[in-house]
Amino acid sequence: MEPVGELRQPRSVEEAVAEQRRLRGLVRVEGAFDVSRWRTAAGVDVAYDDEAGVCAAAVAVLDVGSLDVVDSVTAVSRIAFPYVSGLLAFREIPAVVAALRQLDRAPDVFVCDGYGIAHPRRVGLASHLGVLTGVPSFGVAKNPLYFRCDAPGEERGSSAPLMDGAEAVGRALRTQTGVKPVYVSAGHLVGAEGACAVTLGLARRYRLPETTRVADRLCRRVLRGVGP
Repeated sequence: MEPVGELRQPRSVEEAVAEQRRLRGLVRVEGAFDVSRWRTAAGVDVAYDDEAGVCAAAVAVLDVGSLDVVDSVTAVSRIAFPYVSGLLAFREIPAVVAALRQLDRAPDVFVCDGYGIAHPRRVGLASHLGVLTGVPSFGVAKNPLYFRCDAPGEERGSSAPLMDGAEAVGRALRTQTGVKPVYVSAGHLVGAEGACAVTLGLARRYRLPETTRVADRLCRRVLRGVGP
């Protein structure tokens, strides 16, 4: 699949911040995404080898009924942007897009290991990717990073809002009873409620959605095979 938007690669922090502000104007967190009709979900994850200066991206497409992998693609890219808090997407997007171009067809939804609008400028990797592809997307993070929230209830499915001042930017979601929550944020064309429903549908046995677990294993395996 080819991106529907332009992939812009900033050359400086100032250009990257300006690009995020442009993308923010294109993000739509509420869309026509019908949770009852989704059939495939793609996990997106990136692993780094900072010493070699490369990263490996993996996109794993799962059938949501069986959780079987129906397609998977990977790509390795040189890291072309420095590590700057809030600008991580610019280190990852080139490899992710290179992997996406190998997909035969777009999934119904992208599930990113990271953030959507739970981001200082409301444009984490999930929002960036969603605008670029036109595919509904959201983020599932392991830690709240930028924001804080009250602990959700202990039962599976319990949630609590992730707040930036008075604005809710995501939810802490308990995917398994008594297990640490994950942090779900809308990315593009899907709201928080839909994102949480999809996450629970993909996290039937473990804390993380199966899409994330498969993509994580895949990109790490690829990175181990990259030479110096």
